[in-house]
Amino acid sequence: MYGRVYASILQRAANSLTLYSGAQFQHAHAIAICCSQSHLPHCHFSSWFPSNGDESGNWSKSQRHLSTRQDLDFQQSRVQINSILRSNEQSVSVPEFDGRGLSVVRKFESNQLAANTPNEDRRSAATCLQSKGMLFGVFDGHGGWACAQAVSERLLYYIAVAMMQRHSLEELEKCMEHSRPIPPILQWYKHHTDFNYRESASLYIDNLRVFWQELLDSDEHESGMSPQDALDYAFKRLDADISLEAQVPLSNDLMRSTAIQVAFAGCTACVAHVGMDGIHVANAGDCRAVLGVQNEDGSWSALPLSRDHNSQNQAEVERIKAQHPPSESNTVVTDDRLLGVLMPLRAFGDVRFKWSRELQQSILASLESGVDLDSLNLYQYTPPNYLTPPYLDVSPEITYHKLRPQDRFLILGTDGLWDELGSEEAVRLIGEHLSGIHLQAPVSQSERKLKLGQMHELLLKRQARASPALDTNAATHLIRHALGTGDYGELSQEKLASMLALPEDLARMYRDDITVTVVYLNYDLARSHHN
Repeated sequence: MYGRVYASILQRAANSLTLYSGAQFQHAHAIAICCSQSHLPHCHFSSWFPSNGDESGNWSKSQRHLSTRQDLDFQQSRVQINSILRSNEQSVSVPEFDGRGLSVVRKFESNQLAANTPNEDRRSAATCLQSKGMLFGVFDGHGGWACAQAVSERLLYYIAVAMMQRHSLEELEKCMEHSRPIPPILQWYKHHTDFNYRESASLYIDNLRVFWQELLDSDEHESGMSPQDALDYAFKRLDADISLEAQVPLSNDLMRSTAIQVAFAGCTACVAHVGMDGIHVANAGDCRAVLGVQNEDGSWSALPLSRDHNSQNQAEVERIKAQHPPSESNTVVTDDRLLGVLMPLRAFGDVRFKWSRELQQSILASLESGVDLDSLNLYQYTPPNYLTPPYLDVSPEITYHKLRPQDRFLILGTDGLWDELGSEEAVRLIGEHLSGIHLQAPVSQSERKLKLGQMHELLLKRQARASPALDTNAATHLIRHALGTGDYGELSQEKLASMLALPEDLARMYRDDITVTVVYLNYDLARSHHN
């Protein structure tokens, strides 16, 4: 039941005029009144306003006008909802053959919906031009967006460079030495709202160059690293660079303050390399990768390609406890958080959980005296029971999956999605969206004995599953269902409106930033390799 929670949300939204104005304000206010006075699972449009009919039950002209106005308001709110949900959509078709070989990826669709202001999630997608395969990443920032922004810009470059062969790295270095344009490493797929840290670009390029120079100095780097080794090394190396950049003198104050912001903020990351040999997923934190598999009977099942690194993962909790003295076993993870503060147990940045107290204080004190730490989202704070750092690292957990003909798509999502949807439900939604077929299980023996009211509820649930999709973009389809699914699995316009109408100061209390990328796989190509 939506009950009084959504009533209070809607009332606050109506009062704030954040989303609605004029006629739409009346519409939001009417929903709030309806929800507060009704215990029904959803509000029928005819119950939004009291009846103005005469004793015979006939409607007056004024009531017919109100009903028409009400329907118009409802349509306007649908247009606004769709505009909000679709504003960050991205859909990219990938050429089946791009001159370097066949592509395992047919297309991908992505979307984001913010709860924080500004959004703390980021996403990345690119084709590796010097080696085969495509890279996709989702990044969930915390303590601000600075770390997620930097990692989304840089991590895919580190991975691609690690996979490059020696002669390609030598060509990069020669171009840098002679001030010639370097051959492109990645073909990026950017959304028009994406942006880069332009003032830090030179720093990022310089440190990427140091990285490939070290690879060239290695006698073992001839044919490039495997995707698995490249993912592991790139995660660790980038995190080390983020830490170092915050400690060394930089060319200007803006670049230095940015580097410190990036290091003191944090982000989790889930990156997939999709190539002819299969899918490699590197995960650090509580983002998630799930493979959509179509079974022989046409049904869908979810195959997890990552594990969440949080307190619900007991193996992860034990791993962290083992790195500290037994005397800290009761304080390392408390209240389901690292040191009672941080929910993800692996992450980029977050030097507050990695550096010594002395180093943290020294770096913050080194900022210009005129700099307002609050304006940089920095503050003097050390987690409780901070005795034997580091307590956090970014070492990714890497999984490999060899592609099969039944593997149809890969979902990458930040935890804002998985807070609302289970993996199986997400795969079913995308699978049925893809095929247009909504499979229903036969009525079981126990269901045949249901009472009339229970049977009606079952029919409502089945009807909801068969309702047509409103979005062509599968990522938007997931977000819409994550926020707007009602008690019977139906899409509720009222619930969706309430979640999207939340003022900035309330939104984060009811939902998180959501980022989703759905990668469609060339299963015909997988079939030819499978045979």
